[in-house]
Amino acid sequence: MASVTQRLGYLFYAVNPKSTLFKHPEEVPRYENETLFVILALVVIELAYRVCTGRQLRANEIITSLAIGLLHETTVFISEGAILLGYEWLYQYRVLDFQWDSLYTWWAAFFFVDFCYYWVHRANHEVNLLWAVHQVHHSSEDYTLPTAVRVSVFQRMTYFGFYHPLALLGIPISSVMVHLGLNFLFQFWVHNEDIGKLGPLEWVFNTPSHHRVHHGSNKWCLDKNYGSVFILWDRLFGTYQEEKEGEEIVYGLVDQPQSMNGVWHEVFYFEKIYEKARGMSSWSDSLRAVFYGPGWVPGAPRLGDPDAFPDVKAPRAKYDPQMPAWFLWYTLVHLTIGIFFQQIMLIHLQANSWLTVSLFIAFNFLTVGVLGSMFDGWRWAPLLEAARCSAFLLYARATPISGAPMVDAALFLCFAMSAVFWTSQSLLVIGSPAKAVKFE
Repeated sequence: MASVTQRLGYLFYAVNPKSTLFKHPEEVPRYENETLFVILALVVIELAYRVCTGRQLRANEIITSLAIGLLHETTVFISEGAILLGYEWLYQYRVLDFQWDSLYTWWAAFFFVDFCYYWVHRANHEVNLLWAVHQVHHSSEDYTLPTAVRVSVFQRMTYFGFYHPLALLGIPISSVMVHLGLNFLFQFWVHNEDIGKLGPLEWVFNTPSHHRVHHGSNKWCLDKNYGSVFILWDRLFGTYQEEKEGEEIVYGLVDQPQSMNGVWHEVFYFEKIYEKARGMSSWSDSLRAVFYGPGWVPGAPRLGDPDAFPDVKAPRAKYDPQMPAWFLWYTLVHLTIGIFFQQIMLIHLQANSWLTVSLFIAFNFLTVGVLGSMFDGWRWAPLLEAARCSAFLLYARATPISGAPMVDAALFLCFAMSAVFWTSQSLLVIGSPAKAVKFE
């Protein structure tokens, strides 16, 4: 079991290479899951710092990022298998033979996994179908640590094929898995506005300054700074852009969606691609609408004409639905319960049936979708929330959730009170002539 210090080190790639050498893939720790509570603690520290220093703090945006992160963590055990599907079969045809317990192998995997990440990240911006997945991560209009966990449930599926050349190179799958985990975690700390430029480190490594540019929707920020650990790849392949002094970065998407519903964020862009492809005059252009860049239009280059892109400048109004404090706390409580359910599901993953696992996943999706819909003022959201809480009560009556009677009793009481409250609220909303729900 890793200590708190070790888990904190995972976030900065500060590990002893000898302690992260594994012969078999099943021995590789779930670094992401091991650091979950360290990440949440750092989020709380950052938010407290912003409050103390008078910085802007939008609870609705933070909650939406955490909710999308919950969906990712709930499904990651499924999607992570897609990254290296077929890797071991391809490994049979390797041209070199790196040994799993060699430090040379560790360092080779360190550099080559980061190199492959640059290209998969770049592809996620340059292929419209992949952008439909990756845009979820860029949809936050604020730039704080919670932005880092705003990752689509489909994100890891887009990585398939990009790391497979390492099998032919001869790097064992266990080494690749270690560095996939640590490389992903390294990206967490660069999502903040409070750390300025870091001097000579800016030449070699990805930093908060570099990544702030990457998340900007200003024209000069688009499609820049793809690196994870190293910014060298961007400097080599012409995608580097330094942060400009005195020019405010506008975070979010160029065409920013007006919603706090995490489930809707996961799927809405696929409809946009469908509509774009359907509106083309030929099959070839329909295919280009799917596989060329998001900014492509007929007659333009593959990635679109930069001169035709909107020039987003600060200040830009943010989508900012206001909710009472009691609802914000209610949402945080139920998202925390969702994290608890996700941990229970992973602990008992091998013992549970696929039906049970599917119910856990569906329940967390319903939690995020319904609570997000209430931020957006959807009329029927209170009724659906009452149904969600009632569904839990029906399930929990016959099936222990945690195995700890006191915990299960507390959960039952929480959901019972929630079901009663939202049933009464839904009756008020249904009887109201207003088309959108608004809480006081």
